[in-house]
Amino acid sequence: MRTLGVEEELLLVDERTGIPMAVAPRALAAAGDSGGAGDPHLGPSVEEEFKQEMLEAQTRPHSSTADLFDEIVAGRALADRLVAPYGARAVALAMSPLAFVPHPTREPRYGTMMERYGATARNVLVCGCHVHVGIESREEGVAILDRIRNWLPVILALSANSPFSNGDDTGYASYRFAAWHQWQSAGPTEVFGSAAAYEEFERTLVDTEVILDHRMIYLDARLPHQQPTVEVRIADVCLDPRDTIVLAAIIRALVDTAVDEWQAGIAPVSVPAAALRLAEWQAALTGATGRLPHPVHGRGATGADAVDALVTHVERALTANGDDEPVREGLRRMLETGGGAGIQRQSFGRRGSLLDVVTDAIGVTHAQQAVVLRPPADIGGDVGDAEGETASREATA
Repeated sequence: MRTLGVEEELLLVDERTGIPMAVAPRALAAAGDSGGAGDPHLGPSVEEEFKQEMLEAQTRPHSSTADLFDEIVAGRALADRLVAPYGARAVALAMSPLAFVPHPTREPRYGTMMERYGATARNVLVCGCHVHVGIESREEGVAILDRIRNWLPVILALSANSPFSNGDDTGYASYRFAAWHQWQSAGPTEVFGSAAAYEEFERTLVDTEVILDHRMIYLDARLPHQQPTVEVRIADVCLDPRDTIVLAAIIRALVDTAVDEWQAGIAPVSVPAAALRLAEWQAALTGATGRLPHPVHGRGATGADAVDALVTHVERALTANGDDEPVREGLRRMLETGGGAGIQRQSFGRRGSLLDVVTDAIGVTHAQQAVVLRPPADIGGDVGDAEGETASREATA
């Protein structure tokens, strides 16, 4: 069974006002003195990110989704403990509902990005969820990238968790998508066909000197250079950690299904990247509760139909991994609530207060903290942690 690891970018907010706070450097410095930032060999760890108002919680790889869920919850709690002494909370919001001015992390690489990339580098603060799935080789990894690309807009739709941004109702379910795609290399790609073609693609982008290096190739899904995984990066950070584990289980099943197709000689779907961009844009606008281009035939369909097609596509792998019933139950819940975006809009609808949105989001982010509610016992399968290695140590920016 393939291993799974998750990176969640968390927003740090004032517990009284809900406004983001630039406390990450102080929190991590204090953790370094006390050993409180987590041990990546024993459990989740927390690292700095592009802006001082965010932290990234990282899990180890796990074969069991139940164990992965526990570590996601623990990572959120760890980030929350680190910032609590400064009057802050760590919250799983993909963008800040309240207006603020972000502060860049004082790290040389980030400083270079601030100098070169203008308002995009200064103003964009978004929180995503990156899911890593173990692979056997880069050739296998490219075969996976080629065969999951048409399904990723549905993943984005299900994760949508950023309807409010900087004091504004954006009209989107995931405005993070629009903000993130100000970066020049973000988005879908054409079919690669081989690992050599993928490597040449990376070299071509870096050689333009428009981006600093391969770490700035912000594709919807990519092959990291520091560990043998496929990294799916398209999702908003999920408000509810139960949603995170549903998406992780689906992504692993997509990877398993793609490898089966590759080994059987089934060609990737040849939809052009331009059409995938349209599908992603629509997914960001409406989430899974609106209409989406269907991931198989490309014509307009209900979000529920698109989700059903995704489940049907990966059903065999979900069942083999022991994730079938928990995923189906989780998807029913997500479609009923509208996911993170729907929960945020419900909070806002009570009194028209963005502070209510943030306050309620803090509660949902840490609802599992006191007593971890594991998914049903059969969700995982074999327990494992891939020898305690971290899911990823490669910076996301």
